[in-house]
Amino acid sequence: MASSSREGSSNSAMAMDAKLMLGTGHGDSHQLKSPSKQDVAAMAIATMSHNDASAARPSPASMNPLLLASASCGSWRGLKFLFNMENTLGQPLMMPTPEFLHLLEGDTDTSGRRIHTNGFLPVQQAYVDGGVGQHESPVVPLFQGVTVEGDTVLHVVASHGDGPNFLRCAEFICGKARHLLFAQNRKGDTPLHYAVRAGKSKMVSCLIGFATTGASSSSTLINFLRKVNDRNETALHDAVRTGNKHIVELLLKNDQELARFPEEGSSPLYLAILLEKNVIARTLYGMGNYNLSYAGVNGQNALHAAVLRGPVLTKDLLEWNNGLTIQRDINGSTPLHFAATRLGNWWQPSVVCSQVLDANPSALYQPDHEGLYPIHVAASVGAKGTIAMFLEKCPNSAFLRDVKGRTFLHVAVENRQVGLVHYACRNQSLMQILNMQDNDGNTALHLAVQSGSIVMFYALFSNCQVELNVTNGKGQTPLDISKYKITQGFYYTQSSEENIHFALTTAGARSCATGQDHFHEFKSDNEIIEIEKVKDTTQTLAIASVLIATVTFGATFALPGGYRADDHTNGGTPTLAGRYTFDAFMMANTLALASSVIATFGLMRSGSPLFKPRNRKFYLGIAFHFMETSLACLFAAFALGVYLVLGPVAHKTATAICVISSVVVLCNKVECWIKWSLLAWPLFLRMGLINGLSKAAIRFFVHLSTEFWPFLFIFGWPAYAKYNHQNHY
Repeated sequence: MASSSREGSSNSAMAMDAKLMLGTGHGDSHQLKSPSKQDVAAMAIATMSHNDASAARPSPASMNPLLLASASCGSWRGLKFLFNMENTLGQPLMMPTPEFLHLLEGDTDTSGRRIHTNGFLPVQQAYVDGGVGQHESPVVPLFQGVTVEGDTVLHVVASHGDGPNFLRCAEFICGKARHLLFAQNRKGDTPLHYAVRAGKSKMVSCLIGFATTGASSSSTLINFLRKVNDRNETALHDAVRTGNKHIVELLLKNDQELARFPEEGSSPLYLAILLEKNVIARTLYGMGNYNLSYAGVNGQNALHAAVLRGPVLTKDLLEWNNGLTIQRDINGSTPLHFAATRLGNWWQPSVVCSQVLDANPSALYQPDHEGLYPIHVAASVGAKGTIAMFLEKCPNSAFLRDVKGRTFLHVAVENRQVGLVHYACRNQSLMQILNMQDNDGNTALHLAVQSGSIVMFYALFSNCQVELNVTNGKGQTPLDISKYKITQGFYYTQSSEENIHFALTTAGARSCATGQDHFHEFKSDNEIIEIEKVKDTTQTLAIASVLIATVTFGATFALPGGYRADDHTNGGTPTLAGRYTFDAFMMANTLALASSVIATFGLMRSGSPLFKPRNRKFYLGIAFHFMETSLACLFAAFALGVYLVLGPVAHKTATAICVISSVVVLCNKVECWIKWSLLAWPLFLRMGLINGLSKAAIRFFVHLSTEFWPFLFIFGWPAYAKYNHQNHY
């Protein structure tokens, strides 16, 4: 039983290997190495041995394994022997005979080596009564069997080689079953598709010759060459895909109009452009000329594909057929729409866009089904160079609107293309579009405020031609939108929305003339969400505040420099007491401790449900402010302590540490510094040097004093104390 079990496992493995190696599905023939004759014969015999042992029932239409073995290695003698045996026995031979193996051994495999069948003797003994065993299933005529993918024997021969033996195999098969030339497998591929896909030019020529032989007219050959598979592709498509120029020329010589087919779907030229097969594309044009289809998928043409592949192919297509520039795909997009999405250098348009526009400037005024013109498409991707080229050649294209009434500036703002917005605001020829309104009444400034992008807002705000008080369809001015963009409830007060609102208010922008109640929409989160927000923030900050308090408390009794000995004057006091740096260190450490304690108290109240929600948010704001203050004081104490002990012996190092610590404290507010620096120039342009800069300066210094007031005590108090001490003595 054990031996039998091992035999079954071994046979099963051999059968599985045979199935894997003998698969001849389309697409595999030119990727996998063709098996040698001895491999194919061995696999076929192993498969039959396994079938006999396990009594497996193959599909009624399965190809004879001996036939598949012969066809795969190009053994025309084996094919002839099997055909003759079928005529003699009345049914196909199912088991290999010594004579069949001898015929295989007399041939050479695809690499030119002779085949050896030394391992087949045990299987030869299994041949009984013409190879039909008692467990065999009903079989079909020899040339009617197919592989698992529906490939006929001619498919197998066509895909495995085009040497003399394979050509003789094809000749023998076509002589006995010529209809197999037109047979299609489960994916619609003919033997010609397979031969072209495998790059077997001699086999292609041979199959074309067989299709011509015996035909009463050229219609048979034409139908043979124009046969399409399930992907609606002829064999010419496969030749284009593999880039085989010789096969492309061979097919076109036999059918000069082949490049026009199929009439619906992707043409060979479109495929060549898509795959960037420049040589193949020129070959198709040179041989097809007027009999050439430019059609592609989804209503596109070859120029749609060319503009996305580069200027070389685009130039060729425009020279061949300039009319392609006005053709639109299923979305209504022309090739210029496609070209507008390509980004050139910041200061230059893309080359392909310039080529298409030069070939047909009217394409700039052709919208797609959504009403978008090429200038809108270019604005959506921020193609500043392309926009500049459009405006230079067709200045009035700036006023083109889409179905939503948007200009290219509206589209640029909606897509946050800051560079393009800056360009439009600085271009004097575009001043008229700055205040143009879309179908909802929104100007570009309305949309910029709505987006909350402070950089984009400042670009528009700095141009005095931009009106601040235009009302949209809802009666809202930009100031109204900025007011309701500010987050209600608990939020960070230095947000972009806050700065936008301040800039508009400072510049004298007005709200709408209608009643304000019309716009009072409650935008904050509900009360439960606000409380959850406070609770989460409290839990996060509480750990940090207690940690800072612990560190600063410990630093108070572990002072730099140590303490005087008890037997000295003022024993037990700090050694460095009285120095300016020491006093500053103590003040910084004290303020850090005090701020962290205040923050802790605030967090205790904000996290307690005993207080009202409004009070809890107030205490959390206090805690957050003093937490930032304590961190700043802690860094100041660290820098002063290091300077105190290192200054006398390593002054440069101590100074560098102090500078680094200062940079860290300042970086905590880097966002604020950037926003205020951006705000200063627009306010100056809007309000003049004195008014604009004074408004910005006042707000800046108020914010600065709010954030860094502890440093007045840290560095001011020691100076005051030392001055009074000197005057006292």
